[in-house]
Amino acid sequence: MDKKRILIIASFDGSLIRFRGDFIKSLISNGFEVFAAAPSYADQHRKEIEEMGATPIEFNLQRTGLNPMKDMDSIKELKKIIKDHNIDLVFPYTVKPVIYGSMAANSCKVPVISLITGLGYTFTGASKKAKLLQKFNERLYKLSIRKNRVIVFQNKDDHQLLVDRKVISKDQKVAFVSGSGVNLNQFTFKEKDPKDKVSFLFIARLIKEKGVALYLEASKVLKEKYPEAEFHLIGATETSPSAISEEELKELHEKGTIIFHGKQKNVEEHLHKTSVFVLPSYYREGLPRTTLEACACGNPIITTDSVGCRESVKEGYNGFLIEPKNLEALVKAMEYFILNPQKVKEMGKNSRTYAEERFDVNIINRDLVNIINQELN
Repeated sequence: MDKKRILIIASFDGSLIRFRGDFIKSLISNGFEVFAAAPSYADQHRKEIEEMGATPIEFNLQRTGLNPMKDMDSIKELKKIIKDHNIDLVFPYTVKPVIYGSMAANSCKVPVISLITGLGYTFTGASKKAKLLQKFNERLYKLSIRKNRVIVFQNKDDHQLLVDRKVISKDQKVAFVSGSGVNLNQFTFKEKDPKDKVSFLFIARLIKEKGVALYLEASKVLKEKYPEAEFHLIGATETSPSAISEEELKELHEKGTIIFHGKQKNVEEHLHKTSVFVLPSYYREGLPRTTLEACACGNPIITTDSVGCRESVKEGYNGFLIEPKNLEALVKAMEYFILNPQKVKEMGKNSRTYAEERFDVNIINRDLVNIINQELN
């Protein structure tokens, strides 16, 4: 019997490796033929996809901004890819691939299972621009995903919002998974025992919606009070209007307030070397991958009691949930670990247990493969 052909559509080739690599391998081991579409493949990423046993395919996609002509071209390209490769099912994730991949597949009468990995900046409603984009994206979602076989969500808040906004109907077939999962063999557990100093780590895009400005303010307050504590920050600087400037980060680094590492690939190593992971995000997350990796490595988590973020923490068990944009609450939560370093060890062990119970990538991928099999059968 011929293998069923699945087209995974991403907005960035690197995410196919980091976020969907284990999923691609799982599909192949379950007898599927996998095609992985992304714009502008780097040679190394192309090689890694091929080594997994999948076929990399390039298509043009404007990752940010709105340009109707270019977006229409993306849909046309995806339709051609679907037809040329006799695709049996399309699996897009992140905003533009979900919208344009669904439109292309539906017009070809090919079933779609779309993965909503978070509704992002436009659904934060944090600015006039965000609100305008939200209305536009709602319309595009409504046009594109209503005919999809299944819409997979990473949290129930996103599902409820799309139902409330009448983007999808309450009868639409949906499923839920706990994020993209984390490879527990790659992100290994290392017990934390901060006898001399407690250290904190922030990893995310360096934009205000991700909580980096709040983390910097908390670091200033606590560094003055507890000079031995360390405040690490990992992320690439951006040109976004809400980005933190590289000059500000370098200045704080030179003062010794923070330790700025810039963009890093060896995330696991940094998680092992630091005590507590902090993500005070008010971005509309799906379920942040970094918090799952921190759980797996045995770091207690401080994050916000907001969509997506709250999924990674059991309050008081493996960390704390704070009110979004609340500096006082963030300082208090971070200070708790400085004053109670023994809790880093205890809550860190709980984080690993929680990751094993809920976020193991094998659990997530098994659920996704089951959903795909049900629809194709």
